[in-house]
Formats: sequence, C-alpha cells, structure tokens
Amino acid sequence: MSPTKPADWDPRSAEVLDDQIAAYDAMRQRCPVAHSDYLWWSVFRHEDVKRVLEDHASFSNAASNHLSIPNAMDPPEHTPYRKIIEAYFTPEHMQAFEPTCREIADALVAEQRRGDPLELMSAFARPFALRIQCAFMGWPGALHAPLGDWMVNNHAATLAGDRAAMAQIAVEFDGHIKQQLVVRRDAGERAPDDVTTRLVREHINGRPLSDEEIVSIVRNWTVGELGTIAASLGILVHYLAVHPALQAELRQQPENLPDAIDEILRIHAPLIANRRVTTCPVELGGRKIDAGERLTLIWAAANRDEAVFGDPDVFDPERNRDHNLLYGAGVHVCPGAPLARLELRLLMESLLANTREITLEAEPAPERARFPASGFSSLTVRLN
Repeated sequence: MSPTKPADWDPRSAEVLDDQIAAYDAMRQRCPVAHSDYLWWSVFRHEDVKRVLEDHASFSNAASNHLSIPNAMDPPEHTPYRKIIEAYFTPEHMQAFEPTCREIADALVAEQRRGDPLELMSAFARPFALRIQCAFMGWPGALHAPLGDWMVNNHAATLAGDRAAMAQIAVEFDGHIKQQLVVRRDAGERAPDDVTTRLVREHINGRPLSDEEIVSIVRNWTVGELGTIAASLGILVHYLAVHPALQAELRQQPENLPDAIDEILRIHAPLIANRRVTTCPVELGGRKIDAGERLTLIWAAANRDEAVFGDPDVFDPERNRDHNLLYGAGVHVCPGAPLARLELRLLMESLLANTREITLEAEPAPERARFPASGFSSLTVRLN
C-alpha cells in the first residue's frame, strides 16, 4: 500500500473524536469505504462488514503483530483453539456461574449511596468489570487494584499512541497472568477447580498449551471483558436515564432486558472496531483494494446502517435482533457473548430492582470516550 495514498478522512480529528457515532454515521453516507493513514481502509456499511466477516478466505484475521488466540487466526489453525475456548461459555457453565455473578452484582448495587451524585464509570462500571472477570477466572481479590491500574494505564497509552508504554503495560499484564499459572502448577492436584486451572491443563493437537498461548487467550478475554463490559454499562445506564419511559417499562418487565440490552448496544456500540487484512485483491464498496492491505471494520457504523435498520436511533429490538452485529458474525463471532449477556443482564436486573429511578446529572456533563474506546469516560448519575 502506497504511503502517499490520499486520505478520505481523519479519524483523529476533533470533529470525529468529539462524537464518534455521529461522525461514523456521516462517513457511512459520504464514503462507506474510506482510506486514512491511521485506520487504513475503514468499512462503515452493514452489507460490506457482513461480507468481510463471512469471507474469511479473502479477508484474514491475521492482522496482529503479536500472538493473539484465536482473534488473529484463520481456519484451519483457528478451529481447534476455537473449540477449546467455546467450551468455557456453554449454557451449563453460564448456569453454574450465574449465582456468583448475581452475588457480585447485588453487592455492588448495594454499596452505592442513594440520592447522591455517582460517577458511574469509576465507582460502578469498571469495578464491576474487574470483580466479575476475576471471579470468572478464579483470580484473587488482590488482583482488583493492579488490574484496575492496568486498565487506566493501558487506555491512556493506547489513546496517546505511545508504543513503548503499550509494550511495557503488556509485559506487566502478562506477568500477572503468568503468576496465576505458577500458583496453579505449584498446587498440583490441590489447585482450585476454576477456569485458569482448566486452561493450564488444556491440550491442543496432542500437546499442552504453552504459557504464551494461555496468556494470549486470557489477554483477549480480559482486555475485551474489562473494556467492553465497563463501556456497555455506561451506555446502558445513560440510555435508560435519558429514556425514563423505557426505564420504567423494564422495571416492570425485566424479562425484556436481554433484547433491550442488545438493542441499546446496537444504537451505541461499546466496541468501535476490529481489524482484518486482505489476502487477495478485492473490490469493496466500489473501492479497489490490493492484497495485504489492512481494513478496520467499524461496528459502530455498520450497526446503525439505515439500509438495514431504518432510523438507527429508533429502539426496536424485535425488528433489529436478527441483523445486530453486536457480537460479530461468521466463524469469528464472539465466543464470550453468553458470558457478556449474563453479566449485563444480572447487573441491570439488580440495578433496576433496587432503585426507584436513575437520573442523569447535568453537571458535570457526560464525557464521551475517545477512540479506540467507546461509551463514556465520565458519567455522573443519581440512583434514587
């Protein structure tokens, strides 16, 4: 790809970063497959994103510079890893984890003071993501603080594009995980029966998983979990605070929460984008793209495509359910979707059951997160 290729847009401009969703909506209309020196080829339309997701022969997931299992793999290499990972998110495992998840959700909701301003992201959303991930993996509460610091530092380094800091933060994270592997190996038969212990004992193609492979799997789970679960909670609470009729309806009919959550997160995506790379010359959205070029799939735009959803801001879960790309599609559809859905449902159930009203504070105004994050970096509400 020529470094002098003209840019169709600037993903890092203030106009884009100040309101990513609106900016991506505009790009979907103006230039649905757009080039930039930052995000390479960005794909905004639902139809084009679906094509990329379903044609893994032409659009490869091998777009990472480091080992990333299974996210940066293609079939057939991807398939045995995917089989291992899917086994951790079966209905039986979700049912077994549900009481722990509910207990964590109820405890966090009970901790919040009623009637006072609450900065939701730091006091509620991120703590929930940390507690629930550690509980799912079987990690001790002592990891909450260092992983919380890691979340903040990783986001700051990513936002700044500081590659040296990002590399150091990755090493720090890997160290936490490897320590958990050592603890379980040292314990032998006395190791706790948890997800991390099971990973230590997994085999692939007749051999044990290496530490590097386990760390890669756990890194993908944890980075995705901590960032997107926290972002999702901010988006959900904000949406219900500014749509009190829907909030009241869901208090009365909590059985509607699963579809409502997916639809709210379609309207405002918690995950902005993923990457692919072309394996051959393709034409996409009227643009000719050479082999070996990088693509950025903009979920936040594809899931608001008027050609599929009509007015993208209209809340209509039943109409939009089958086209929602919240958890992707094709062979790389998110294997952890059942866990994410369980966690979000239980926390929102507890929040609505244990409050009368959630309202948005006018001051300080909500602060939108900036790429590569989504949702809100700061959001002040009242739980009444």
